[in-house]
Amino acid sequence: MTHRAPRPRVVALPALWALAACALASPAQDPDAARRQVLVRMVRQDCGSCHGMRLTGGLGPPLTPAALADKPVESLSATIYHGRPGTPMPGWRSMLSAGEAAWIASQLVVGFPEEHAGATR
Repeated sequence: MTHRAPRPRVVALPALWALAACALASPAQDPDAARRQVLVRMVRQDCGSCHGMRLTGGLGPPLTPAALADKPVESLSATIYHGRPGTPMPGWRSMLSAGEAAWIASQLVVGFPEEHAGATR
C-alpha cells in the first residue's frame, strides 16, 4: 500500500486578499498638490467616462457622497485598486498606488473635488 502525503490546503488566495485589505486599510497618505491635480483629472475624466462626468452615474454607479454613504472606504479603495472581476470596472493599480486609491476613496465619500478647484483637500 502506497501512502500519499496529505495535500496541502490552499490558503494563499485568502491570505493575499487579507494582506491587500490590510494594506488598503492603512490611512490614506495625502499625495502632494501636483499629484492631487493629476488624480482629480484622472477621476473626473477616466472614471467619469463610465460613472458620469459629474460622477452621478452612467454605465457605472454614481460616486456621490449620498450613493457611497453606506460603503466602507476600505472597500472603495480595494475596488479602485483591484477592480471588480466580471464587471467593466478595471483595477487601476498600474496607474496609482494603494495609498492614492485610498485617497481617492476618502475624497469620494466627502464629495470629490472639481478639476479646476486645484484638489487642495
